[in-house]
Amino acid sequence: MATKLYVGNISFQASEDDLKDLFSKAGEVVSAKMITDAATGRSRGFAFVEMSSESEAQKAISMFNGTSFLSRNIVVSEAKPQEKRERGPRERSGFGSRRPGGRG
Repeated sequence: MATKLYVGNISFQASEDDLKDLFSKAGEVVSAKMITDAATGRSRGFAFVEMSSESEAQKAISMFNGTSFLSRNIVVSEAKPQEKRERGPRERSGFGSRRPGGRG
């Protein structure tokens, strides 16, 4: 098992420090990263917490999965590897729109 955990259904008022404080009850927290919307900067309601060992990660899952944190029942599980996503045509070119009739 990996030491990186997925934490879902987090209150939008929660901070990375709040997560570190909570998960430190299960062991040493290496990092806590709230995921935010790129456009608005607002929390997306989930985060990743990395524990210093597999046993601490497992302890955190058993301690916190389904428990109330800032008035919401959080989901804590092993983080899955990030899937590689295909980029769209606009993201590939870097030149914006491909409409005909531009300056030539």
